[in-house]
Amino acid sequence: MKILFLGDINGKVGRTMVRSFLDKLILDHHIDFTIANVENAAAGFGITPVIADEFLSWGIDTLTSGNHIWDKKEILPYLEAQKRLLRPINYPPGVKGFGWYAGETPAGYRIAVVNLMGRVFMPPVDCPFQAIDRILPEIQKYAKTILIDFHGEATSEKQALGAYLDGRVAAMVGTHTHVQTADERVLPGGTAYITDAGFAGSLDSVIGVVKEQAMLRFLTGMPGKFESAPGRGTLQGVIIEVDHETGKAASINRVRIDEPE
Repeated sequence: MKILFLGDINGKVGRTMVRSFLDKLILDHHIDFTIANVENAAAGFGITPVIADEFLSWGIDTLTSGNHIWDKKEILPYLEAQKRLLRPINYPPGVKGFGWYAGETPAGYRIAVVNLMGRVFMPPVDCPFQAIDRILPEIQKYAKTILIDFHGEATSEKQALGAYLDGRVAAMVGTHTHVQTADERVLPGGTAYITDAGFAGSLDSVIGVVKEQAMLRFLTGMPGKFESAPGRGTLQGVIIEVDHETGKAASINRVRIDEPE
């Protein structure tokens, strides 16, 4: 089974890159199941029901998110109804939405996708380590192939969770920083790992934001409006191959497509 995971889709440029290259990626690499982090898809902050429906219509099977999932208030009723759009599972009990989704490939292989969020340099949420321990036995009843989107800032926290889950899930893919890391590997227990899958958005930016706005924030320390940057796009992510019978990963490889200059 081959899984395509696309890093954080940022604004119009990111959406355009996905629309332009998704079909070719799926066809060229014989992808069975596609996942994308979409928390920045609507102008860099949150996602709307219209955009979420658009992604699903393009062939993305599951949409994950993070701390920005709440930025567009119109998404709240949608979160309650659409099980394929996830929010981090370790928000406190009673928070709207779903934290994991069990789906199937066209060949009938089951796969579960779990959304977790880190706590280091992030908004306060429940412990991701304890949260996944509580829910994992239930998820394992539905699928052997389990993929975690761990939305976090600190590389150490991501590496620690990867080691903690090694052998218990097929893959742990980090998101949130929008900077694709070069540490993809299959851990000793059979879990595919990367600290951050990267993003889809403008190359001429600071993690997708207009450069001048980001620089001004650092130069002055003053709050200011951030906007998604225009310009030449990039599409980044990973392709993970999993043995559907064992739920162990065989390989993980980075994907990066840059628009020509």
